[in-house]
Amino acid sequence: MGMRAAIVVGATGLTGTSLVAQLCENDEYISVTVIARQKPAFEHAKLEVKIRNFDTLEENDIEFAHELYCCLGTTIKKAGSREVFEKVDFEYPLAIASLAKKRGIPHMLVITAMGANANSLFYYNRVKGKLEHALKELGLQRLSIIRPSLLIGARKDFRFGEKVGQKVLKFAKPLLVGPLKRSRAIEASQVAKAMIVIALYSKEQPVTIYPSQKLVSLDFPKLKDEQASRDNYFNWEKNKLPNTIDEDSKVNRDVIINRDKFKVTESVVDKEVNFKRRDEK
Repeated sequence: MGMRAAIVVGATGLTGTSLVAQLCENDEYISVTVIARQKPAFEHAKLEVKIRNFDTLEENDIEFAHELYCCLGTTIKKAGSREVFEKVDFEYPLAIASLAKKRGIPHMLVITAMGANANSLFYYNRVKGKLEHALKELGLQRLSIIRPSLLIGARKDFRFGEKVGQKVLKFAKPLLVGPLKRSRAIEASQVAKAMIVIALYSKEQPVTIYPSQKLVSLDFPKLKDEQASRDNYFNWEKNKLPNTIDEDSKVNRDVIINRDKFKVTESVVDKEVNFKRRDEK
């Protein structure tokens, strides 16, 4: 059992929901804290939920943890305006990262987007790129940037654009080879697993970017079987002692059982010892 603690923000989304469940089931973690605006449906003995308003989040709301996982994100349609969208996808993650730095949290893992670029022609990608740049400038001890392609999974809210995109990429998958392979859709549960693998097993570097095609291949290391196989344990014919001993392996019984050699010649008992009754003086 490990002794790690994790904080997750954005725990009620597609990837965040899977991430929290996987963290709670991982033996390396004894504590998982979710900071959210609403209580997640998932419950676990390791899980602590803090209901907070991200607009008024303070340093005391974030305790020390080994990893801060940030899965915050929305869409312009759901946000209702670009202003609200930037607040959720840029301002909140940056503010939380700043508080985490003050708390001494050594590693932040944040989900952005495959095409994140501050100079992108697409507004969504520009915001994600701006967030990446700001986080790098913040000077965190360790920053892992997660850039998934289109996420696949069962969302609570229906997103027409994503549903269409998933179907298109599903049929186009055989054609997405070489450089286009990075555009393949990816399961949100795999992204969540990849984040944990990165936290536990990746090489520590100040800033690392993980593209979608890399996330697909990340998995927990296989445990080496250092024990003997079941056949070796229960193969009685192989492990029983032989009925006969070859001449080279024989031991001279006279050497071992030489009674004369090891005969006791002196007594260690004092013959002069007399025992008296208690009523005798």
